[in-house]
Amino acid sequence: MPPAPPLPSVTVVLDRHDDTLHTHTALAAHHPPSGRITLHPGPGTTSETGLAHDLLAALGKPPLLPGRFPGGRQPAWEAATAWMTALPVTRLTVLRAHRLTARRTMRLLQLQARTGIHLTLICHRPHLPAALHQALRTADYSVTADFEAARRRYYGTPIAEPPPADEPAAPASRWLTLPALDRLVSYDSPRPCAAPCTPPPIVWRHRPPPVPLTAHTAQRVAHRLHAATAHPRLAAAVVAALFTGASLQQLATARPRDYDDATATLALHDRARYTDGCAAHPVPPWAGVFLRAAACFTRLVSGEDQELLAALGDRGHLLRVAETARLRPPQPPAARRKGPVGRVEWDWRERQQAERYEAMPASRVRPSRR
Repeated sequence: MPPAPPLPSVTVVLDRHDDTLHTHTALAAHHPPSGRITLHPGPGTTSETGLAHDLLAALGKPPLLPGRFPGGRQPAWEAATAWMTALPVTRLTVLRAHRLTARRTMRLLQLQARTGIHLTLICHRPHLPAALHQALRTADYSVTADFEAARRRYYGTPIAEPPPADEPAAPASRWLTLPALDRLVSYDSPRPCAAPCTPPPIVWRHRPPPVPLTAHTAQRVAHRLHAATAHPRLAAAVVAALFTGASLQQLATARPRDYDDATATLALHDRARYTDGCAAHPVPPWAGVFLRAAACFTRLVSGEDQELLAALGDRGHLLRVAETARLRPPQPPAARRKGPVGRVEWDWRERQQAERYEAMPASRVRPSRR
């Protein structure tokens, strides 16, 4: 593999007089689609996890990750690292850096080491405080008090013109009904392959392929999922269900090695051939960011042998993420509903197929071979 490019030097900006111009300029540079994040740490907290939550919020995500985690420690830093690796984020500017503890600063330096971002720390004091100086001892950094030099760091070189303000997104109050989610809670039961497996490209022999999302619908789905959860694996599982039409059981067979970013393919396993067998599915361009984030997150948290996407025990969390994003499969007619109005029925198609099978005359049911 080619050697990793050298890390950019950390820049420390000394805002000697706590001038509001520095703060306003740094906040104006915040524009995630352009790769620029400005982090304004919440006051009154010194915890490392709190800083990670602030970073997730700056990325436009709810800070809490659903689910249980080993040791009760929420992997917020791993999630933030995964998203910053997958998203086109190249610059992180941190306000009020003089309030950071040495451990919080080290967390930011570790984040830079893993993502290669340009890190700028704004110290609203004439001198570096002891904690910041201690954390930077092993880092390559420079100090500037020049406003124009600082501004170039906030925006990059050459300085990009501040983009027009984003139009406020319409509230995602209306459901997106997506037929590809019909099988998400299917009752099939494939298992992961125990030995290394290189599946061939998918051949749709037993069921039609899911209809690809239009560019507009894919954009809406991506926007909603980014805002619905900070959990990379749950978001990626919903996305994978949309372009594979697979059930949660089959999605849970994927491991980090089953996603190939270079060829944009995701392998799912089914050696017993409950559905389509082991097969590699093409990943549409809009979905790649979610798969890259999930692969990075899984490697940071669990390693290569854990699920790339949601695990079987994550079913409840997975469905809640989809419902938070207002995504659902087609729903039954009012006369066929089993639950109260307003509740999503995820297994309606499965129930319908089971009822049809049970209603078949015995003469039409093929006897089992013994």
